[in-house]
Amino acid sequence: MKAPGEVLEDHTVLVRDGRIIAIAPTATVREHFSATVELQRPRHVVLPGLVNAAAPLLGGPAPPLEDRAMLRIAELLAGGTTCVCSAGIHPAESARWAVAQGLRAVIGLPIAELPTHWAGTAGEYLTRALSLRDEYIGHPLISTAFAPLPATVLTDATLQRVATLAAELDAAVVMTLHESAAAVTESVRLHGLRPLERLETLGLLTPTLTAVGLCSVDARDIALAERGGIAIALCPTESALGGDGPAPLTAWRATPLRLALGTGDDEAGASLDLWSEVRRFAIDGSGAAPLAERAWKALRAVTSGAAAALGLDADIGSVTVGKWADLCCVDLRSPALLRGSLRSAAVNGAAAHARMTELVFDGGRDSVSDVWVAGRHLVNEGAFTRLDWSTVAARLGPEFRRTIGDAR
Repeated sequence: MKAPGEVLEDHTVLVRDGRIIAIAPTATVREHFSATVELQRPRHVVLPGLVNAAAPLLGGPAPPLEDRAMLRIAELLAGGTTCVCSAGIHPAESARWAVAQGLRAVIGLPIAELPTHWAGTAGEYLTRALSLRDEYIGHPLISTAFAPLPATVLTDATLQRVATLAAELDAAVVMTLHESAAAVTESVRLHGLRPLERLETLGLLTPTLTAVGLCSVDARDIALAERGGIAIALCPTESALGGDGPAPLTAWRATPLRLALGTGDDEAGASLDLWSEVRRFAIDGSGAAPLAERAWKALRAVTSGAAAALGLDADIGSVTVGKWADLCCVDLRSPALLRGSLRSAAVNGAAAHARMTELVFDGGRDSVSDVWVAGRHLVNEGAFTRLDWSTVAARLGPEFRRTIGDAR
């Protein structure tokens, strides 16, 4: 797949210094190019690496932190995710371990007013956020965004300071909003305004904002979001498990806003399986739209759409010359996809576009064979090339499980 809506057959992607330099028919490539390393995947589909717009790499009460991070990174990579937006109170550790394993990440810089191991006051949070942001400016894998946690209980003064810094630095802001009816009620009780209304008065409802959640919304909220031109990161499974039900997917799909999907915090019960979110997005609230149209829109929400929502669409999100070679490869010989292809052949013939429908409705993370981030081959035919999974898995045994139980 070269770009949303386009399927190329028997083509080769050429990569140099981590970026895509050409996409051409394989016969042409063999005639005109000489490669240092050649990798053939004749029964596969190459996709842009998936972008998980909301999935903290660290969280919860149980140590050791590094093992928890390695477990999440392994699950993300194995499922074809090459970029994740991670917010939480461990930003430095999350950035360090993402870099160590070659995973691209947008690191949320926490802004809070309650003391944690990271900082004690709002001023300290802001100082540390700016320091970590400066450390990673220009880094090929790490981007940063201010991440107020949680926005509902922060004072107007703190949020106005975030708005000022974001405007001065042209920095992104990631914030969970309208995640439940209770959160909306609390915002009205404390501030007299619904969350999106409040952000508009504080100067934060701009295109640099990526709002996560947005389940408990009404027509006024959606109109405000459109007027602000914000980006939306929906976590359908986490929202459904939260008790208030999933976000109104149909309503958000009808807007011109940049839409992304995330898995959310697995502590809430959701997994890191982005393919499940893709399938749910393609099914829920999509009316009578053709399957192929649903499939393309769902894939866009975890590739080009998600990259745009995080401000990364100039560099990732599609298989395009000049962009980073963040790619995942799906094996069409996996059982589910073979069954799907037989069904599609009976209905659609051998149309290449049917492959995309099969990927969404029949594929999954068990079909991913290879993953590259910035041209680095991190998963090769299902095996990690960089992450020492055997050592991590050995540590995540009975002793680790007892630690989790004690911490809870």
